[in-house]
Amino acid sequence: MGRIRLYQILLLVVMLALWHFLVKLEILPKFFFGEPGKVFATMFEWFATGEIWPHLGITLLETLLAFFVGLALGVVVGLWLGLSNAAALLLDPYIKALNAMPRVILGPIFVVWFGLGIWSKVMLGVTLVFCIVFFNVFQGVREVSPNILASARMLGANSRQLLRTVYLPSATSWVFSSLHTSVGMAFVGAVIGEYLGSARGVGYLILQAEAVFDVSAVFAGIIVLTIFALLLDWCVTLIEKRLLVWKP
Repeated sequence: MGRIRLYQILLLVVMLALWHFLVKLEILPKFFFGEPGKVFATMFEWFATGEIWPHLGITLLETLLAFFVGLALGVVVGLWLGLSNAAALLLDPYIKALNAMPRVILGPIFVVWFGLGIWSKVMLGVTLVFCIVFFNVFQGVREVSPNILASARMLGANSRQLLRTVYLPSATSWVFSSLHTSVGMAFVGAVIGEYLGSARGVGYLILQAEAVFDVSAVFAGIIVLTIFALLLDWCVTLIEKRLLVWKP
């Protein structure tokens, strides 16, 4: 494992070096691709002066709220429809329509409904996270083996015990497989919402840099978002390992 990590770091170094030399040799134009040195200098300046913290704090708050609200709604609705055939059949066309809809286009509507504060960004992120979690939970409940259910019922398990000992464990692995994608989607909702209208946030910083064609600052903002998205994904992985100890 240590050797793999070393190779991954070396690959990153090689890619950064390649980017640097291609820009220096003017094979890649600076105007469009920026310069690695300026990118990291911008990042250092943001953190050294503290300029990034208010913006990063707002973006992380929007992301976490969208993540947890979308997760809770997705689990509850997924379990409900997974366990209720009648409700699933009734809502089937609406579920398919929601899944087919490019949900990012709801951003302007949320700005009108919730204003330019954090809640328009949170609600956009919730719609993205909810759909991913919901479909995974719904599928996880539907994938429970009928033999396991029959055996549990023969042992006298009631509906609440079936939910706790059969359905939830089955859905949990599906939930965690969706959470890694959901972290990225929560960030997407926050940043796109900041693009549509805000005065703070990393998305706002990127938009300001884009307005003056500062490509290096745009890349700096992208890298900052990526680093913190990876940190949140790592936290999800730790929780997953703690809760799914039974999984090989």
